[in-house]
Amino acid sequence: MTISETTRTPPPALRAERAGFTLIELLVVLAVIGILAALLLPALARARGRAEAIACINNTRQLALGWLLYSDDHDGALPYNLVLYGTSYRTDLNWVNNVLTWDLSSDNTNTATVTGASLGAYFVNPKIVLCPSDRTLSAAQLAAGWNQRVRSYSMNAMMGDVGYYTARGYNLNNPNYLQYFKLTQITQPANYFVFLDEHPDSITDGYFLDKDAGSASSPPPYGESAADPAGGQEWLHLPASYHNRCAAFSFADGHGELHRWLDPETVQPIQPNVPFLPVSVTSSGGDFQWVLTHMSLKIN
Repeated sequence: MTISETTRTPPPALRAERAGFTLIELLVVLAVIGILAALLLPALARARGRAEAIACINNTRQLALGWLLYSDDHDGALPYNLVLYGTSYRTDLNWVNNVLTWDLSSDNTNTATVTGASLGAYFVNPKIVLCPSDRTLSAAQLAAGWNQRVRSYSMNAMMGDVGYYTARGYNLNNPNYLQYFKLTQITQPANYFVFLDEHPDSITDGYFLDKDAGSASSPPPYGESAADPAGGQEWLHLPASYHNRCAAFSFADGHGELHRWLDPETVQPIQPNVPFLPVSVTSSGGDFQWVLTHMSLKIN
C-alpha cells in the first residue's frame, strides 16, 4: 500500500461519525419544512377552492344544457318545476324527484331520484347536481358514515310548470313576475337564471323561491312562509356561498357565472337542523334585488 492510498482512507470511527445528521441539523430541516408548509398550504387551499368553483359553474352549465335539450324535445316546453314538499307530491315528471333533509331519508343519497326524473336522461353524470364544495352533513348523517348528500342545486321558481301554483297562467307565489312555460317566452335568456347552488339549510325540493315584498301566496306553498306581513324583504330560500362568498348560476342562454354576495345576511353559516329562515333583509338589499331581477321579468 502506498502512502497516498493510506491518507485517502479515513479511519472507521470518522466514517461512522459522518454517517448522519446532527440533532441541530435535523431541527433546522424540520423548521424549514414547517415554514414551507405554512406558506404552501393556504395557497393549495385557495387553488382547490378555485378548482371547485370552476367545477361548480361547469355543473350548472351542464344542467342548463340538459334543460335546453329537454325543451327542444318537448316542443319548446320547459321541464316541470313542482313543489315536492311532503311525500304525497313526489313525481318523476319533475326535473328532480327528491326532498333533502337532515335525517337518514333515502332521498338524501338515492341517485335514482335524479336519474329517474324528467331531466335524468339529459345528465351525463348524476353527480352534476352536486357542488364539489358541498360536503355538509348533520350529526346523524356523519354517524351513519355518509360522505355527501345527493344534490346541491335548485331551479328558479319562475321557470317551468309549477302545477297548482301556475294553473292560472301565473305563479301564485310571485304574481308580480312573469312565469316562463316555454323557451320562446324568455326574451332575454342571458339575463334570467335557471339553476343555482342553494344554501344547504335552505334546500329541500328543487324549487327555489324568493319574491317581492307583499306578494300574496294563496295558500302558502308547502314548507314556505307567506309574504312578510310587515311588507319588508326577506329571503325565503337562500343561495349558497361556498365559493368565497359566491354562488354559481346558469342562465337560460346556457352560460354560467359566479355571483359574489355583498350583504351580510346573505352569507349565513351552515347549521344543520337549526331553522333560521326566513331571513330579513336588513342592509342595502342589493343581493336580494339582484336575485329578483334575474329570476324573471317584473310585470306589475
